[in-house]
Amino acid sequence: MESREPNRRFPPPWRVEEEVESLCVYDANGMRLATIHFRNDVQKWTWTHGFLTADEARRIAKAITRLPEFLMQRRGFYPRGEGHFRWKANRPYHVALQDDFIRAHWDEINTLCKLNGIPFNATGEVIQDSGAWRVYAFEWQLDAIQFWDAFKGRWLRGSEFHYPERPKELPNLKLPSAGVKFDPGRARG
Repeated sequence: MESREPNRRFPPPWRVEEEVESLCVYDANGMRLATIHFRNDVQKWTWTHGFLTADEARRIAKAITRLPEFLMQRRGFYPRGEGHFRWKANRPYHVALQDDFIRAHWDEINTLCKLNGIPFNATGEVIQDSGAWRVYAFEWQLDAIQFWDAFKGRWLRGSEFHYPERPKELPNLKLPSAGVKFDPGRARG
């Protein structure tokens, strides 16, 4: 059933404010969008097993505040389109990296993507254009843009390289802490 009222907008940035045993997510206009309840004594009582801890609630609220980033379509970064059996509709954004770069920096690419939760899937496609380029497919536009930006890849539209401008408000990727060895086997992703 559709609403008869005009579509309302909830402008970013969204923010989290802590209240009594709850975290509230607000948009830039101060409209409350979500409330996540928690209990600080979850470990103390057996009857509280159905409640979130403050840390769990904080992680969920933070994830909700990132929704506008994932939903916002950035201009110039279009899906690749149809035309090849390797191009899947559920992963429409494709980025190509030079084969020599991948071989020299595989550990960095893998670590940075796992640390930031960017699932990159090789399509198996190789493009010959002043060297070999390997193609990676993404479900989310933001993941593809961050991968493209971090590794100076080439955006693909159809069978051609496309050179869009870097978005001004692109979120920064998390980097591994200095002096701490990152173990990709323990990373979520």
